[in-house]
Amino acid sequence: MDTIISNIKLKGDKAIEQIPAIKDKALRINLNENIYGTFAEIGAGQETVRHFFRAGGSSGTIAKAMSAYDKDFSDAIYGVEDDGRYVTESRLKKMLNHEVELIEKRLKRDKHPNKIFFSFANTVATIDFAKQFKGHGWVGIKYQVEPDEDYNEITLHIRFKETDARLQQETLGILGVNLIYGAYYKYNDPKKLLRYLYDHLDKDQLEIDTINFSGPRFENVDNRLMSLQLVKNGMTEAVMFSPDGTNILPAAILYKKNILAIRGSFRPVTQVNMDMYEKSLKMFLDESKVDKDNTLVVFEITLSNLRSEGEIDERDFMDRAELLCSLGQTVMISNFQEYYKVVEYFSSYTKARMGLAMGVNNLIDIFDEKYYRHLSGGILEAFGKLFYRDLKVFLYPMEDENGEIINSQNLKVHPRMKELYKFFAYNGKVVDITDFDKDHLKIFSREVLKMISNGTPGWEKMLPKGIAEVIKQHHLFGYDPNRILEKA
Repeated sequence: MDTIISNIKLKGDKAIEQIPAIKDKALRINLNENIYGTFAEIGAGQETVRHFFRAGGSSGTIAKAMSAYDKDFSDAIYGVEDDGRYVTESRLKKMLNHEVELIEKRLKRDKHPNKIFFSFANTVATIDFAKQFKGHGWVGIKYQVEPDEDYNEITLHIRFKETDARLQQETLGILGVNLIYGAYYKYNDPKKLLRYLYDHLDKDQLEIDTINFSGPRFENVDNRLMSLQLVKNGMTEAVMFSPDGTNILPAAILYKKNILAIRGSFRPVTQVNMDMYEKSLKMFLDESKVDKDNTLVVFEITLSNLRSEGEIDERDFMDRAELLCSLGQTVMISNFQEYYKVVEYFSSYTKARMGLAMGVNNLIDIFDEKYYRHLSGGILEAFGKLFYRDLKVFLYPMEDENGEIINSQNLKVHPRMKELYKFFAYNGKVVDITDFDKDHLKIFSREVLKMISNGTPGWEKMLPKGIAEVIKQHHLFGYDPNRILEKA
């Protein structure tokens, strides 16, 4: 009996995006006579290439499929890593480069003039036998879109959330097919490519916390914007990028480090932000057990801060990132509204000392019970997580409307919180930054932003050295040289 496909549309029907099945994705790749390449999968079986074998027509796509499980075999093929580890970005890149070199060497262009080559690779560790570590891995593809074009590259880091090795293997296989399919058929829209990585997967199966695009087809892609998409789409809770704008793996940079975090809007970064940073860092380094060479400063911007005026403005985000990177800072974008969550996050990577630099208003907010109603233990549970580690708050003062300096000694919290606050202050968990410039207390980033966008003169001196020049040169935050007002 013939299958009847109904073309009937009823009033009130909604458009539904048709997501191709994993088998259909693999089959479409297989049926393209020009796409040809290799698969190298280490640590979780040959889960990705399996889908291509099963879809049919794989002989026209797969030049080679391999898994170098033995470490000596792996080292003989791809070389020895300096740190002796195998589940690293460096290892993944060596695998991709080595396999592409072999393709180019063994398959002559005069015989295959129309072939567009690819190398897919992953190096992963699934959940351990004791189920203490859920596992993670690096996945990537290096590929051409045209035969005479240079290679593009997409690499990403994943964290498994499932607690069964077989399920993790299946998840990895689906992700691999999504990546290869997206690389070929969605490269013109990297944001969509990113979302399609989760086709037939749920966020509670897999976390993607780092991704980088490179190559001719991604020349105009800023990887910091791709990082933002990971957090915005709920694929991870936090992402980090280095001063040169490269996305970096949080686990790699935070591991066993002393961490000083400074949260703010940095819209734009002002003299106050840098004074807070410099003075709090000096105090943090004076703490016992804090080694300067093993200390990382993180400038954190929360997603809620980026959304403060409605939808996230990507240009505004890039303006902030540009300035912080120009100052040589490491930046973190997070989905942690409450401070205890960011401390929990750091604690998963390090047991070393931690510090939070903040202003008086931020500290008063921390002692506001409304932020902890969703916790069964309320504010006490949050504070147990916040101050469980040897954490200190370095408090930058503020000036009230009467010109009085407000610090840890005279700030006012809710009467019910007064004794709790005294406990933490008395035990040295809150430390005043006393060596500050009083003139900086009159600087507010929202006022500076207004001056920049309105063309009001005088905002330059409120910013760190060199920042005004960057704003003017790149026309950040709506700066327009033609809109300059006369001084009153």
